[in-house]
Amino acid sequence: MKLKLIRNATLRLHYGGHLFIIDPFLAAKHARDSFTGKSRNPTVELPCTPEEAIADIKMILVSHLHADHFDPAAQELLPKDLPLFCQPGDSDTITSKGFQNVQEITESVTWNDITITRTLAQHGTGIWAEKMGNVMGFILQAEDEPTVYWSGDTIWYEPIAKTIADFQPDIIVTHSCGAQFEANSPIVMDAEQTVTVCKTAPHAKVVAVHMEALDHATLSRQDLRTFADSANISRDQLLIPDDGEVLTF
Repeated sequence: MKLKLIRNATLRLHYGGHLFIIDPFLAAKHARDSFTGKSRNPTVELPCTPEEAIADIKMILVSHLHADHFDPAAQELLPKDLPLFCQPGDSDTITSKGFQNVQEITESVTWNDITITRTLAQHGTGIWAEKMGNVMGFILQAEDEPTVYWSGDTIWYEPIAKTIADFQPDIIVTHSCGAQFEANSPIVMDAEQTVTVCKTAPHAKVVAVHMEALDHATLSRQDLRTFADSANISRDQLLIPDDGEVLTF
């Protein structure tokens, strides 16, 4: 298995003998509006060309329709005939963009011997969870491959612990920038919540992504590393890749 972080939550994943992309966000630096008034988004360039980011992929996974997970640049560039898997309720919008092979994951689907199981996720708390709308994570399973839990745009809450207990993932991908619109109300995991994932799954590799790309982020890679070190989380367990970095498992 090889995981390449493109930027934000966008991953190129070589898994089960197939290459696919997760949550493609391919806009140029500052091409999108600000979330907070601090800076236009994304705040950094891609580490490669958009064409290189999607080269040779055979499938697309879209967790939800927020623009930092499935943006107009990706919608224009991605081949429209590739299989695209999404959460319930999003297929009509995606089909309206010209995609011809869209399937919602209600529980689980199997594609080329890879099983994709939808998992619960909560994009914030209180009114912000309502404003952010429905999101999902997913489990990937295939013969002779590690079990991967991609948590998606979620905070830590009880269903995350249950998913870890039920599936015993070998690799967990977290969104860990602590993004927020008001003080003390993160809409994705912050440093403390990411460390909670590490402690809940001590035998799993935790890969923290969705960092240093958007203006409502409150946590840098170095911030997370410093906090994790202070909590005695091994650097072998918690991996914090740079944009463009490839991790091989």
